[in-house]
Parts: sequence; structure tokens; C-alpha cells
Amino acid sequence: MNADDLEAVLLSLRVAACVVVIGLPVSIALGYALVHSRGIVRWLLDTLVNLPLVLPPVVTGYVLLVLLGRHGWLGGWLENTLGVRLVFNWQGAALAALVVSLPLMVRAVRTAIELVDPRLEQAARTLGARPLDAFLSVVLPLAWPGVLAGAVLGFARSLGEFGATILVAGNIQGETRTIPLAVYTHMQQPDGLSAAWPLVGASIALCALSLAASQWLERRGPRLATARAARSTHES
Repeated sequence: MNADDLEAVLLSLRVAACVVVIGLPVSIALGYALVHSRGIVRWLLDTLVNLPLVLPPVVTGYVLLVLLGRHGWLGGWLENTLGVRLVFNWQGAALAALVVSLPLMVRAVRTAIELVDPRLEQAARTLGARPLDAFLSVVLPLAWPGVLAGAVLGFARSLGEFGATILVAGNIQGETRTIPLAVYTHMQQPDGLSAAWPLVGASIALCALSLAASQWLERRGPRLATARAARSTHES
């Protein structure tokens, strides 16, 4: 693996870490809202969250580019008012990966929260806890293994993001060229098939480890939550 390929790997890890840091609190809030919302509100929120999961990534990237580009209504305001630019830089790559990865994170968080016995949260409220306190002290600790599984899954999905990234961030060496974009660049060259192998191997290894960790957390999650709930009941 040459220096440019190593740079692509490190940039991919930075983008994926950024997705987890920003996406985890957002996915927790959205997962909780989906569990407790009803009717048309739940349907609209569910549709909005899961739309990037079924849209072609290039369509998602196009929408983001139109919205956040220099001439977009939000992108133009950010650049003119705050001096913030979110396209054709690594922040744009992180944003594209976040939008594409968020549905997977929210789905895992939502499932984890649904597995928590609602009577435990109701009991905490009966004892005087405010809704936010009950969530932070009862629901979130019990759902934490599933939340972590969602974060790891989002991390893995971010490593493989290509379609939205190339439209929003471009393919700039040292700035936005992540592992998928580096593989694509290699394949445009005569000797690209052999040159791309180190990146392909690194991508497979990172994603396989992430998926293994996510599956382990998903399997252990219900047992850990049950054991923690039993301890809480015994202590009370």
C-alpha cells in the first residue's frame, strides 16, 4: 500500500468516526421519537429517515449538492453568513456518509429501545423522574448494546459510501478521496486491477470486523438488558 492509499484509508476512518460522533445522538433522538410517535407523524418521520436507504446514493448526493452547494439556499447562507462550506471538502464527505448511514443507525436504535420494557420507564416517572431523566437513567442504559450495534453498523456503512460522496465532495486526492473513491481511481488506470488490491483488502477487513462487532452486540444486547433490568429491580 502506497502513501496515497494509506491517506485514503485514514481519511475513511476519520469520516466514519465523524459519522458516529454526530450520528449517534441524532439516531438516538430519532429512534426514541419513532417509538413514541403515532399516526401521520410517525409515518412521515419514518419515511424521511428511511428515504436515503432506498434512494440511489447519487440521487441523495444530488439533493445534498443542490441544497448545500454555493448556490443552494442553505449552502449559500452558510457560506455567506458563517463562512462554512460543506461541499468539495472532507466535511462534505462526512455529511454524505452520515445521511446515507443514518437510516441503519436509527433502525438499530429503534429496535433496541422497543425491546426495553415500557413499564420500567413508567415506574421511573411514577417516582418523580422527568421524561428526559427517565430516558437517560432507565431506557438508554438498557438499550445501550443495541445503540452501540447501530453505531458500529453506521461506521461500517460509512466506510463503503461512494455515490453520494463523489457528488457532494468530489474525488480530490488528500482531501476527499476515501477508500471507495481511491479504488475507483485505480480502476481508471491501466494497472489499476492489481494496484487496487491493498485497498480492497483493507476495506473488506475493516467492514468485516465492524459487522462482526455489530452482530455480537445485537446478540448480546437482549441478554445484557435483561440482566441489567434484573439488577435494577433487585436493588430497588
